[in-house]
Amino acid sequence: MVITESLKTFGKYCLFMGRVFTIPDKMRVFGRRYIDEIMKLGIDSIPLVIIISIFIGAVCAIQMHLNTTSPLMPRYAVGLATREIIILEFSSSMLCLILAGKIGSNIASEIGTMRVTEQIDALEIMGVNSANYLVLPKVLAMVSFIPVLVIFSMCTGLFGGYLIAAVTNMFSVSKYLYGIQSFFNDWYVWYALIKSLIFAFIIATVPAYYGYYVKGGSLEVGKASTNSVVASSILILLMDVVLTKVLLQ
Repeated sequence: MVITESLKTFGKYCLFMGRVFTIPDKMRVFGRRYIDEIMKLGIDSIPLVIIISIFIGAVCAIQMHLNTTSPLMPRYAVGLATREIIILEFSSSMLCLILAGKIGSNIASEIGTMRVTEQIDALEIMGVNSANYLVLPKVLAMVSFIPVLVIFSMCTGLFGGYLIAAVTNMFSVSKYLYGIQSFFNDWYVWYALIKSLIFAFIIATVPAYYGYYVKGGSLEVGKASTNSVVASSILILLMDVVLTKVLLQ
């Protein structure tokens, strides 16, 4: 029964994506909505990304210092391990899980509210492809801006570790800087960016699907928002495992 319902949901989602990815009727209107979505979904998320990344980078540096106190470990291991954690996992996967809660719930509640207040029905009556009009700008805005957020996260996360070295003297600043430069593999950055593009697509489309097909009133909109965040998080974790196996094998 669960498998049947999952297949029905997946098929309905695919049909929904078929309506979303069509050529917009008016490119000028689409362009304005695209810019608005970049501002709302992307640029407004920068402060949150910076604050979270600084604290996570600081925590990673402290924990790496506490776990690399062996005299057999080189002094620069703190910077090296902090860099690998932030680039490989936090700045792509964990950051996107956080954004799934912030941005995903916003998308689901916005579109769900439009559905229950019959604004989407009004668009359909006017002959507008409501799925394309409402969702496509959000998808393209997220996919095109997520690399910027990931780069911000990488830089500020490493800066958080630097602040711990500079303020607390737990470990040497010079050794930390040497560690984040040692044995650098640029493919890891591309790996994180590729993952984030897939995750951004999930963050934008799954909540939009739940919001678009919500039925009822404000209570159902809240449930759809919660379900969309849960589904997005599960899909992000699943794709994280798959992409890690494919890209880093």
